[in-house]
Amino acid sequence: MALDIKTHRKKIKGNKPMINLVPLIDILFTLLIFVVVTSTFSSTAIEDAGTATGKPNATDTSGDAEYFSIPVANLEKVIVNGQDMSSMIRNHAIGVHSRVIDEGEINIRPRDRVIIITAPPGMSPEQAVHPPE
Repeated sequence: MALDIKTHRKKIKGNKPMINLVPLIDILFTLLIFVVVTSTFSSTAIEDAGTATGKPNATDTSGDAEYFSIPVANLEKVIVNGQDMSSMIRNHAIGVHSRVIDEGEINIRPRDRVIIITAPPGMSPEQAVHPPE
């Protein structure tokens, strides 16, 4: 039994692949409709982009919370004004005073599992952080 390679090559060269795009387009539109229907869209008003600091404002929250919880995966160390306040960590989170968020500086280093906080003048490290509830 001999194989006829020449005829097989001619047959392969003559066949062009045919791609039917109609089912592909149907599937893409179905996925697009699913994504649009299941998504939630919210609009946020940007008052003045020039003065934005990236920090949340205390007025952006509901209620009269004085401390805000900042969770960091596997948080191990919290330093406030050079003082170690790691004893305040609960469930890999720390409560930070709203005045620190508005007037101070918070440096989160997730790779090092450290949060470094610079409290505003006149605020002690004990006032700046609190164990989250």
